[in-house]
Amino acid sequence: MISPMKKYAFLVYHKEYEKFLEGIQNLGVVHVIEKQSGVIDEATRELHQQMSYQQAAINFLKKKLPDNSELKPVLQEDASEIIASLQQLQANHDSLEQKLAQVSKDVAQLTPWGQFSWKTIDLLRVSGWKVSFYSCPTRKVNPVWAEKFFYSVISDISGQTYFIAITKPDEVPDFDIEEIKLPALSLSDLLQEEALLIGQLAEIEQQYSALAVEKLSTLKAAHKQTVADLDFEKVKLNTTLGAGDKLMLLEGWVPADNAEEVDQLLESYGIIYFSQKAGKEDPAPIKLRNNKFAQLFHPITELYEMPAYGEVDLTPFFAPFFVMFFGLCLGDAGYGVLLLLIGLIARRKVKPNMKSMMTLVSILGGGTIVFGFMSGTLFGIELIKVDWPWIQKMKSVMLNADQLFKFSLIIGLVQIVFGMTIKAIGKSVRFGFFNSLSAWGWLIALVGLGGTYALQKFGIISPSSAKISYYIAGGLAFLGAFVFSDIHRNPVINIAAGVWDLYNMVTGLLGDVLSYVRLFALGISGAVLGLVFNDLAMKMKPDIPVVGFLVSALILIFGHGMNIFMSGLGAFVHPLRLTFVEFYKNAGFEGGGKKYTPFKGVKQVK
Repeated sequence: MISPMKKYAFLVYHKEYEKFLEGIQNLGVVHVIEKQSGVIDEATRELHQQMSYQQAAINFLKKKLPDNSELKPVLQEDASEIIASLQQLQANHDSLEQKLAQVSKDVAQLTPWGQFSWKTIDLLRVSGWKVSFYSCPTRKVNPVWAEKFFYSVISDISGQTYFIAITKPDEVPDFDIEEIKLPALSLSDLLQEEALLIGQLAEIEQQYSALAVEKLSTLKAAHKQTVADLDFEKVKLNTTLGAGDKLMLLEGWVPADNAEEVDQLLESYGIIYFSQKAGKEDPAPIKLRNNKFAQLFHPITELYEMPAYGEVDLTPFFAPFFVMFFGLCLGDAGYGVLLLLIGLIARRKVKPNMKSMMTLVSILGGGTIVFGFMSGTLFGIELIKVDWPWIQKMKSVMLNADQLFKFSLIIGLVQIVFGMTIKAIGKSVRFGFFNSLSAWGWLIALVGLGGTYALQKFGIISPSSAKISYYIAGGLAFLGAFVFSDIHRNPVINIAAGVWDLYNMVTGLLGDVLSYVRLFALGISGAVLGLVFNDLAMKMKPDIPVVGFLVSALILIFGHGMNIFMSGLGAFVHPLRLTFVEFYKNAGFEGGGKKYTPFKGVKQVK
């Protein structure tokens, strides 16, 4: 459900405004109404830049943090000095990397020529001889060259010949090859310089790690403070000035549950304020409030638009269906066991803010176990065909492919009807019963007429009773969906509009129900892939005892790992589509709400 909100208007004397803002920021429950979107002053711009530098430094040092290291506590140190030190280290590191790249390039160029001394080359030059270095593909080496010039091959590497020619200074060898210019240092000197640079880079990496251990906590605290300061400045920008800039007017939303503590704070400050309950059509921010189970699905709700303030929060209504759809799409009880264990184990290891996510993984794993057994698949094994004693009693609830197909359509129709029911009730609550007659009419048409047909087909009611039910349901549906679909409009126009709605309802409903076939298709495809990998593992293993086991194990681990990833991705994405498209549409979802983001944090007094 959506938490009820109250709208506040605060009127504060300008000299007390900073203290007032610090008070409501520390309280952390007021969602400030933005007045001047896009206006940024110099202080806000500087805080944005500061926050960006801090976040970049934090992200960088996180990667340099040694495994199993314990961070030092927050220090009373200016974050800008830490960032400056880090930036200097990064500049040194970049400079050394550039030098290393050049030295490594020179090493690679000199390696084919081996170790020699440039002093010897210089002595030959002083004595009136010129030494030239050449390289060409081995197949292009011409034996005639040795007859014309002093020619010596130094090395042959990967089909490339490296050779020198010693000539008089005025002689130009007719090799038709461009002379190679080698680095001025010897190979040994370059290797020594390369090792020195690598050592200096390793030393900087150690400094990175030490800086991460010692300063990361301080940087995180500073970043958190900067965010609070930035929020503070943004709130000041959303303040309206009055009475010659002596009075400051600020408006905001507060959850009704927190209104009392806000009132107490304002009274302690002696602030003039006005408050009123938010109406159904007010653009109040959305704060979702549900039971522990539905709360796990809040991140999924927030992937789409937030509901409008007067709407029904659909989270608790789609949550059970989402678990069911995920289980049907993944469709393998063995995979469900793995997800359940991963969620339970990871929940003990992850940070507190991730525990709910791991709980959700466990619940989705549990749903996959249930519907995996219903599909009759365990790590790609078709359970319906095995003779394991413990599985025999479960075979009565297992469905074949045809039954799974029908089940997918039925569960889809159930969710659509459920959504239409929510739509009718929601409209009755928001706009009154008479303004929701159209929604009730179509719901009665679908449930009343469809239900009567099903009851008659299975012999639960007699044809005469079915006839009466058809008349009653059809009459009520016609009145609601056609005659009184809009009580403020002429009935004739309503009937004409109802005919058009009937066309859209029939075609749209058929398409919506058929969309749920994907539950069957994804489950079957995952099961088939698992079966294929099991078959490959058995057929491709050699007859060597230990090697055969290892080959089978590798095929099974790789195959089922890939299948879990692909099927798991589909099992998450496609239920999202069914939820946000089919269910939301039939539930009359409007959206457009803004998430409740209170002005909070602790601003330090400077």
